[in-house]
Amino acid sequence: MSFELPKLNYVYDALEPTIDARTMEIHHSKHHQAYVDNLNNAIAGTELEGKSIEEIQKIGTDKPAVRNNGGGHYNHSLFWELLTPGGRKAPVGNVKAEIEKIGGFEKFKEDFSNAAKTRFGSGWAWLVKNSDGSLTVTSTPNQDNPLMPVADVQGTPVLGLDVWEHAYYLKYQNKRPDYVAAFFDVINWDKVEELYNK
Repeated sequence: MSFELPKLNYVYDALEPTIDARTMEIHHSKHHQAYVDNLNNAIAGTELEGKSIEEIQKIGTDKPAVRNNGGGHYNHSLFWELLTPGGRKAPVGNVKAEIEKIGGFEKFKEDFSNAAKTRFGSGWAWLVKNSDGSLTVTSTPNQDNPLMPVADVQGTPVLGLDVWEHAYYLKYQNKRPDYVAAFFDVINWDKVEELYNK
C-alpha cells in the first residue's frame, strides 16, 4: 500500500496572518506531495513496502531517498496536525507539567525558538518525549527527525517546527525569527498533549 498526502483539518487560509494561504497551499500540495511521490517510488518493490511511516523512520535511514522523503512525509504529516487556528497559547496537562520541570513555559519558548533559529540551513526544531516521560528540545537537519537512529537526540516527537525556507519565505523572507515567534500563535497544544499521552 502506498502513502498518500494527508488531508488538512483546516483550509489553507485558516492560519492567517501567521501562515499565509499561498504558503500553506504550496507547502502542502506541492512540497509534501513531492515527498509522498518520491517515497512511494523509493520503497516500491523493497522490504520497506507495507511498513508504517514510523517503522520506515527507524529502519530506512541507510537509503538516502527513503531517509529524505520518508522524513519529509512523516515530519509534514505531523506538522499539519500541530497547527490550529486560534489555538491555546500555552500547553496543558502532562505536557504542561513536564515543561515546568525543564524551567517553565517561557524557558521552553526560549529554548525551542533558539533551536529553530540556530538550525543552520534547512531542518526542524522539536520537542521530544523521552522514554522516561521527560521532555527535551532539539533540532535536526534536512528532513531528519528524532525517530531516526541517526538523530543526536532520539525519542518521540510531540511538537515540531519546519524551518525550511519553503515554510515561511513568501511571508517572512529571510526573517526566520519572526516566523518562529509567530508559530506560538497557532500551536495545537491539545494535539501535543494527545501525542505525549499515547
